[in-house]
Amino acid sequence: MQKRWYDIDPTVSLAVSLMKNSNEETQLHCAEYIISKSKNLGVKNKENTLNEAFTYLLKRWYDKDKRIQEAFEYLKSAPSDIQREIALELIDALQAC
Repeated sequence: MQKRWYDIDPTVSLAVSLMKNSNEETQLHCAEYIISKSKNLGVKNKENTLNEAFTYLLKRWYDKDKRIQEAFEYLKSAPSDIQREIALELIDALQAC
C-alpha cells in the first residue's frame, strides 16, 4: 500500500491531521505560516499544471481552498528536515489553540 506523501514522516502526518481537524480560519492561518516559512527557508513550489487537472478529480481535503492547496504544495516540495521543522511548529501552535 502506497502512503500519502505526508504519511512518510509521523510528525508531518500528525501536523496534517491536526490541521485537517481544525476550523477553516485556523487552516488558513496555518497555510499562510507554511507558505511564509517555506519561502523564508528557500523552498520552491514545484506545483505543475498536470497536478491541477488531477486535483479537480481527486478533491483532497486541502484542495477546497487555493491557499491551503498552495501551502501543501510548498510543504510537499520541502526537504524532509524542513517538512519536519514546519510540522513541529504547527503541532505546537495547533495544540495551544
